[in-house]
Amino acid sequence: MGVHEGRGQLSRAIKDLLLRWNEAKGSWDDVVSKNFEDNFLVPLEMELRNAAAAMDHAGQILHQVRRDCE
Repeated sequence: MGVHEGRGQLSRAIKDLLLRWNEAKGSWDDVVSKNFEDNFLVPLEMELRNAAAAMDHAGQILHQVRRDCE
């Protein structure tokens, strides 16, 4: 799997996670769910978005390397 494919899978997983969390929040809205969101999901989402950005950057570098090696 290439960087772009992995990036796409990660993006879909983030969207799916957030969609499912929004569905769960409809029936689970208490202090525990708020703590779960604040202490786990929000930091995880930020880390996943950082990882996706790093994958974009790695893809650009790999493209540059391939172009330079031609």
